[in-house]
Amino acid sequence: MRAFASCRRLRALLPFAAALVATAAAAQDQIQSENDYPTAARADYVFGCMAASGQTRESLERCSCSVDVLASILPFDKYVQASTILSMRQGLGGRAATFRNVKQFDDAVADLRRAQAEAEVRCYR
Repeated sequence: MRAFASCRRLRALLPFAAALVATAAAAQDQIQSENDYPTAARADYVFGCMAASGQTRESLERCSCSVDVLASILPFDKYVQASTILSMRQGLGGRAATFRNVKQFDDAVADLRRAQAEAEVRCYR
């Protein structure tokens, strides 16, 4: 009789357990999608990196490693934001100055620089 009561309790908890597993899976998918860079963005990063460091197989491997490390540290939307800020800072005039004088922008660029430094440590030894 006890076994039967335990079985009924387990059956009663089954929908809750299933919902918990589904919620955890959805959260994991969201985390992965937030940190997953589109293929075109990864390729663009690797092409730019190789242009700066040479067109060799070793350079390809290091640049590919670098973007993988970067993606594991910095969500794609933050990467795009920091890259845009850096691009805008290269301009002249008042609009470019706006991007140079805002602490929030400095913080976004600093996050990108830290992620790039970590990628360099891991990939360029």
